[in-house]
Amino acid sequence: MKFEKGFIPSAEPGVRLEVVVARPSDEGPFPTVVFNHGSTGRGQNRSLYSRTVAPAVVANYFAEQGWMAVFPQRRGRGKSGGVYGEGLAADGSGYSCDMAIAVAGFERAVEDVDAVLDHLRNRPDVDGDKLVIGGVSRGGILSIAYAGMRRGACRGAINFNGGWLGRGCPTHERVNPMLFERGAPSGIPTLWLHGSFDQYYSIGHCRGNFERFVSAGGQGEFVAAPMGHALMFKPALWKPHVDRYLHELVG
Repeated sequence: MKFEKGFIPSAEPGVRLEVVVARPSDEGPFPTVVFNHGSTGRGQNRSLYSRTVAPAVVANYFAEQGWMAVFPQRRGRGKSGGVYGEGLAADGSGYSCDMAIAVAGFERAVEDVDAVLDHLRNRPDVDGDKLVIGGVSRGGILSIAYAGMRRGACRGAINFNGGWLGRGCPTHERVNPMLFERGAPSGIPTLWLHGSFDQYYSIGHCRGNFERFVSAGGQGEFVAAPMGHALMFKPALWKPHVDRYLHELVG
């Protein structure tokens, strides 16, 4: 496996996004997953903003399957330029529970995913017919919603412990299902992997989000695993499900 780091243009003039790419050792084009990072906890520790997030456990899994994994850092995160503006309160107290502010932060994240997919469509090592979007926490809900908002852009979507606002915000009961429902028109199979003991999103809340998604016409499989929010780092709990999902998706 080869790791590459580079920068691509964002929708914001003069601002570039950092992108980490994990490629299998052979030649492409490769089926490709765009894996989106989550938040920074409560959003209060600014030192976390500059950490580049490219989980080795995810990169290794997909490389072993012959897939390329792309880890974009959204504006203001990692080494990407611009301001981190995904729903932070104006007083610096962290992520806002205000619905309008939270949803505006989500829409900003969608713009960055648009920029990444525009870039990938021009890469010769990407098999554009086998492009999957995925992510963890905020990246998970972003991936499911994006697939419906940009119908036809992705072949599949994988959600690890997805949600935009955590249970510390009463508005999470309204924001999360509303955003997940945006993914329903995608027309593609999706995979939802949730920890039964997640400290940010109760398993009942997550099942409710999935039921809302399905009732709106979405297609998917919901998996509850005996783990918390760190489920992504326990591949033994999710590998069989993702193996089957990818096989059914692209053969």
